Amino acid sequence: MEHSRDGIAAIADRLDRLIGTTAIVVGSLGPDTLETMLADVLQEVGETLEADWSTFEPLPPTCHAQTLKRTWCRPGAAVSVSAGLQIPAHASSGSSHVLSVAAGGCEPWPAAIADRLLPLAHLLGLAVNRCRESQELMRVKGELADTAVSAIPVFDDAGDVDFDDIIGESPALRAALSRVQDVAPTDASVVIAGETGTGKELFARAIHNRSTRRARRFVGVNCAALPSTLIESELFGHERGAFTGAVAAREGRFEIAHRGTLFLDEIGDLPPEVQAKLLRVLQEGEFERVGSSHSRRVDVRVIAATHQDLELAVKEGRFRADLYYRLSVYPIALPPLRERLEDLPRLVWYYINRRQRALNRKFACVPDAVFAALARHYWPGNVRELYNVVERAMIHSRGATLSLDDEQRLPATFPVRTADFSTLEDVERHHLEAALQKCRWRINGRGNAAEILGLHPNTLRFRMKKLGIQRPQGSVVRLSSRQSA
Repeated sequence: MEHSRDGIAAIADRLDRLIGTTAIVVGSLGPDTLETMLADVLQEVGETLEADWSTFEPLPPTCHAQTLKRTWCRPGAAVSVSAGLQIPAHASSGSSHVLSVAAGGCEPWPAAIADRLLPLAHLLGLAVNRCRESQELMRVKGELADTAVSAIPVFDDAGDVDFDDIIGESPALRAALSRVQDVAPTDASVVIAGETGTGKELFARAIHNRSTRRARRFVGVNCAALPSTLIESELFGHERGAFTGAVAAREGRFEIAHRGTLFLDEIGDLPPEVQAKLLRVLQEGEFERVGSSHSRRVDVRVIAATHQDLELAVKEGRFRADLYYRLSVYPIALPPLRERLEDLPRLVWYYINRRQRALNRKFACVPDAVFAALARHYWPGNVRELYNVVERAMIHSRGATLSLDDEQRLPATFPVRTADFSTLEDVERHHLEAALQKCRWRINGRGNAAEILGLHPNTLRFRMKKLGIQRPQGSVVRLSSRQSA
């Protein structure tokens, strides 16, 4: 039976809408909803084409495949009617299916109808394959959970992916990341304070990547790595002939970072003369190249980092107070590793998974004794030192179990407290006084302070005199038998 042109257009339009809705459903389809979706699509196809039945099955049909056949049949229709149209659907995985529609009111089939059934058949095949793979994955996971216990912990890395290579879930780290989220959308200057190896540059990049400047450049400068004679040229650029060796004009880091972010690492080592010029850039957005009197304007967000106590540097006159207040609009303090030891397992496994292929190693277990030894260490180098220790252990280990290098055992070290002294003389004075007090100010005889310190008694007396150490009045001094005689 021939159909009018308007009738074919209406059928084609209805199939187009069916293809659109099916494509949307396939993206979020699960194994529990597959059968319902297939039944609905087959019914819609059959009713649209006025067919007696429609099927979707694997190709070629086998005894096992017949159990996977999906069929829709019009009530009261004869299922013995032969298929009037068969549309194959081939998947990239190698599996094939066929969409069959019985001869019905639309025969002979116009090309416009067949052209629309082809993408619909591919969508159905994609849905079946995805659900089959999902079921197989769930089956394998279930078998592994029942038959084996993996020593590799499974972490939810959603938060870590969001913050690039910043790994951890400890409260101290999350507090710092929360401040990153607060300040990132603004253009405020930031000072990141933290010990060496705590990841100050990673935090600076995280701020930049979440700011409105993320499409622009992130330019980093290590102020401690440049000599004072070159750092001004490095930051602000120079003109040709400005100094010996300046054979051509050169842009500085501020110009390169225009409309982006400039990261000044170890800002505490910036020379005083450069601090004044940096302050002007922050306040007015203007600067001059070395050897030029022409002012240039830039729009740069500055993120500074330091391991020093800038407030103490300001009090001692080593850092400009006005520059400190201009930079430290929103300070962020990074916790050292010893204050977030709960992140140790995550950090260790992160580095193992990152480096084991390059080192030609494969690890499945990190013993509790290794984690205990790592937790006892003070970690003056923080995460950078931890990665060094883990990589050394990976090279040293044999088999799938990580073990620490015997020659690099980690002592439970603790830093010398320097809150009450800062110079070398203060340290020596504190140490000598502690030894003298322990020995009740005995300088001679068995168990005296000189013996503990490994010094000759006369050498100890000389150093006491030099450092102004005097025995407190009323303290008991026991003399040796030779002295009493």
